[in-house]
Amino acid sequence: MRELFEYAVIRIVPRVERGEFVNVGVMLYCQRSRYLDLRCRLDEGRLGILDPYLDPAVIVAHLAAFRAVCCGGEQAGPAGRLTAGERFRWLTAPRSTVVQTSPVHTGLTGDPEAELDRLATLLVDRPVPPVPDSTSR
Repeated sequence: MRELFEYAVIRIVPRVERGEFVNVGVMLYCQRSRYLDLRCRLDEGRLGILDPYLDPAVIVAHLAAFRAVCCGGEQAGPAGRLTAGERFRWLTAPRSTVVQTSPVHTGLTGDPEAELDRLATLLVDRPVPPVPDSTSR
């Protein structure tokens, strides 16, 4: 059975005033299955193009805090005690910090975990060359 899900892309904005960013993760929330998880993949080379002075260890720490809130529990502080939906809303609230999220998007899926993996490949991993369509000749 397909169910509604919401997702947001996690972005690193090294210099907020410039508005440039690198996608580093995707977070997916599915209310019916009570699923909330994220996939993060930090490509330091891509990040270094936008800001060669940014310390990757700082970004890793920020992403670890993001993951802690996503997973919930006492280690995430007060935000960790919220429901999965509340944590998703808290993490996707607009902010002007180095770690930001895209607007929230929706879709339908029968497998939230597989959908999260698909979105991470599509939106976070380095693009792959397009495959030529043999029917367009």
